[in-house]
Amino acid sequence: MRILHLTQYFPPEAGAVQVRAGAMARYLTELGHHVTVLTEMPNHPMGVIFPEYHGKLFLREHFRGIDVVRVWVSTSPKKNFRTRLAFYASYMVNSILGGLILKGRYDAIYANSPPLLVGGAGWVLSLARRTPLVFEVQDLWPESAVAMGELTNQQAIRWATWLEEHCYQRAKRVVVVSDGIRSRLVERGIPSEKLAMVENGSNTDLFRPLPDEGIKLRRQWGLHDKFIVFYGGIIGLAQGLETVVETARTLVDQTDIHFVMVGEGPRRTAIEQLLASYELPNFTFLPGQPLEAMPAHLAAADVALAPLRDLAVFQGVRPTKILDAWACKRPVVVSARGEPCRIVKEASGGLCVEPENPEDMARATLTLRDDPEKRRQFGLNGHRYVHAHYSLKAMALKLEQVLRESIS
Repeated sequence: MRILHLTQYFPPEAGAVQVRAGAMARYLTELGHHVTVLTEMPNHPMGVIFPEYHGKLFLREHFRGIDVVRVWVSTSPKKNFRTRLAFYASYMVNSILGGLILKGRYDAIYANSPPLLVGGAGWVLSLARRTPLVFEVQDLWPESAVAMGELTNQQAIRWATWLEEHCYQRAKRVVVVSDGIRSRLVERGIPSEKLAMVENGSNTDLFRPLPDEGIKLRRQWGLHDKFIVFYGGIIGLAQGLETVVETARTLVDQTDIHFVMVGEGPRRTAIEQLLASYELPNFTFLPGQPLEAMPAHLAAADVALAPLRDLAVFQGVRPTKILDAWACKRPVVVSARGEPCRIVKEASGGLCVEPENPEDMARATLTLRDDPEKRRQFGLNGHRYVHAHYSLKAMALKLEQVLRESIS
């Protein structure tokens, strides 16, 4: 098959969406398909285009063996309604233009959302090129944006909902990544036979146990004798990372416990200000790291955190960071309700606590610190669970079948 893959976020940017998009493109290519990725000039999450791509409007390159077309987007370190709209809209417009000038025929267009406007670009290109659209929904947008307070303009909400519904109508298949998203779309009237489950997974070629690398990092941080509680990922609105800071504050007298947070994002400044006000000696906040560095960071940790805010929209998600931690044989503490807790219990890979509850997270941290055998077993259970059910290589085989069905 010849597949045109639309995704705004793609490596070398770091993040869960980028990991999935990069792995799917690579595995589909290895399966013998021709995949062209249509994406943005790398800038996420800082909102500054990477130096090697600066000043370019359009670029075609072979990136890690994948045919990648990159288009210019309007970026800004300031995240507000105006800059976000310009960011998403510029990708939609430029990816449509880029998709129209690409030569040759494609058998399927595969578009990832969010951002929703990627689906809009896929919808337009599907019509213009008379090519089947497979629309992947990793987050219910605009529903989640409204729930988090990111999107409050009523006209924008109505317009986004209209676009979302038209993407569902145009798509031959709608790919969902969790039971919660599937159930919500069925409630909204999307035929169940149109939906296909291709869950989030871990890139197990990348995320794997690296004990020696972990020891090196612990020494580099000066934390070789500490119990390290780790969060790595986007410093965003969905995670409620103030809870992690408050947990560290609760445990400040437990001098053997140290929290390490790694990442960039729109809430980084706010978290830095909160940490400065508390002057916590048991908290290290590091800059974002390349994706390839994250397995070593997980190896340096004794337990990995996967926090979410206490919002109904997050009860139906499956955070990839849980699976990545398990792939590295690390136990998790997940602060969430619903589906994230269900898979933690199913895998017996960690502890689940109430979201936005620092006392509960602190109790779970102490439980795991005090029981090394439980930690080891949780990590081992999670590792087996990911390799049995949630490797991205296995997910790519599912996606391949969905794409074949869309063109039959």
